[in-house]
Amino acid sequence: MYEKYKYHVLMHFIIFLWGFTGILGKLIELEAVFIVWYRVLIAALFLAGYFLFTKKSLRLESKHLWKVTLVGLVVVAHWITFYYAIQLSTASLGILCLSTATLHVTWLEPLVMKRKFSWVQFLMGCLVIYGIYFVSGDFTQTELTALYIGLLSALCAAVFAVFNAKLVQDIPSSQITFYELSIGFLALSVFLICSDQFSYEQLALSGSDFSWLLFLGIVCTSFAFLVTIDIVKRLGAFTVSLSINLEPIYTILLAIVILNEHELLNANFYIGASVIIFVVLANGILKYYQENKKNKNGVY
Repeated sequence: MYEKYKYHVLMHFIIFLWGFTGILGKLIELEAVFIVWYRVLIAALFLAGYFLFTKKSLRLESKHLWKVTLVGLVVVAHWITFYYAIQLSTASLGILCLSTATLHVTWLEPLVMKRKFSWVQFLMGCLVIYGIYFVSGDFTQTELTALYIGLLSALCAAVFAVFNAKLVQDIPSSQITFYELSIGFLALSVFLICSDQFSYEQLALSGSDFSWLLFLGIVCTSFAFLVTIDIVKRLGAFTVSLSINLEPIYTILLAIVILNEHELLNANFYIGASVIIFVVLANGILKYYQENKKNKNGVY
């Protein structure tokens, strides 16, 4: 019993860390593209050390390489647009936009995973759109730009989540993550060099930025990923998926406490946010009970 509760506490700690990544977009004084460059570099190096220490194989079949490469590029695009949206507006808006990934998963999963289309989830997605409309009612042009970029980030998040779910059927998840981060780092480095942005001045770090980036790359990315693998084995994928839906709540609470964002956000934002968070949680609960019903009926 104690062991099970221990993993529940650990799971919420990991979700808390993921919620904190949005806050770091405000705390780190670098442009979004450089935050992501350092994040993938640090996380990939840490995972490489993990593979060396555990002596696990990094061998990847060539037929899977192009798929992992494409998803790795989408991961980088997701993080860049996510941090850019936050820097244009607030961490609360960035994470709220990310919640709309649920809508995109609704139509992506039937296409990629060959699953039945769910009209219930589609209607929930429409409610999310209503929540976004409510949130953005009196936005400035800059805030609207941040909203559109945040919604693009959510689409990227849905794409890599669904395709990773497909890839993990053939490739260990730890290998997928390592290669996606490494490919993302290489691609981003090439982009920065070709756009003449790869310079000491652009990459220079303050002491606080260096500390936050280490925390982001090692703790919030690599460590969180490796621990989540073990948590999923102990508690099950659906329990973890359901709990991850709490991430927007953690981020908004952290933004209020650390960044004082409650002073920047009006009542409409919180009403729309409540609608979106309710739909996200309801969708997770619905999936959880649907899966339990399938298992009880012997359908796998």
